[in-house]
Amino acid sequence: MKFLPLSVAVLAFMPAHFTRAESCPVSFAYILQADSFAKTKSAAVAQLKESGRDWIVLDTAFAGDTTWEQADLDAIRGSKAGRKVVAYISIGEAEDYRPYWQSEWGSNGNRTASAPAWLGIENPEWKGNYQVKYWNADWQKLMLPAIDDAMAHGFDGVYLDVVDGFETYEQGADDYLDDRMNPETKQTYRRDMVDWVKAIAARARAKNPAALVIPQNGSQLVVHKDFIEVINAQGIEDLFTNGKKLQPASHTDEILGNLKLMASAKKPVLLIEYPKTPERQALSKKLAKENGLVWLVTDRQLKTLGESSK
Repeated sequence: MKFLPLSVAVLAFMPAHFTRAESCPVSFAYILQADSFAKTKSAAVAQLKESGRDWIVLDTAFAGDTTWEQADLDAIRGSKAGRKVVAYISIGEAEDYRPYWQSEWGSNGNRTASAPAWLGIENPEWKGNYQVKYWNADWQKLMLPAIDDAMAHGFDGVYLDVVDGFETYEQGADDYLDDRMNPETKQTYRRDMVDWVKAIAARARAKNPAALVIPQNGSQLVVHKDFIEVINAQGIEDLFTNGKKLQPASHTDEILGNLKLMASAKKPVLLIEYPKTPERQALSKKLAKENGLVWLVTDRQLKTLGESSK
């Protein structure tokens, strides 16, 4: 596919025009390092209470093993009618700083002979994060209690990261193949991820029937009717910009094309952009508004409130 010049590429797509239902958020926050956002948990609760954001995505722990308790989340929700606080959980990678990690599996990016069969190589872009066979029953048994724990602590749902983990397996030795078959399951890697998200949704809603389920990235999956039916929103990163650069038109057009089904279902798209210049920030906001996306411009380490749509 021929890419347009970067100076004009991002302006070439056709707007998707998302329509918000009454229950959809107007703004949101996404903070995974709340101990950088505030020195203490009580200070973070106070700031989040006054943030004005409709939906707030938080890591399940304030810092290390200091978890958010029901009282913390109630306090955050209490200052704004309809506010939702959802728990960030990575379902497509293993993280060596999570409670489930066993030290004998490896360290410093190196796996040992004791590592489970589902554990893959370290992500070269994120230290301590490892590829997993997300369809593997043992991995899923390890992760589902994290869903239970988040719901037990009072979160309003789950925000699922690395849902696009299927892309790693679609890359073969010498080419990339959409809908590549998984020889272990006899169905596509995409179908495996749809089934995994559905299992998580069922687990969360067994605790709270109204639990929100929000996947991040992997927009290709919305073509599956049962996937779009089970999710409440779709998170997307880096749609228009990539740091100081513009995304190629092919990238933006493909994702917006996928997300037209979200628009038809009147389910919101939460856009997270990390532009590094004022010009790129302004462009991200402009294009998000033109497409009816709920946008957040923030830091890639997710340490701040950033700026969101109003």
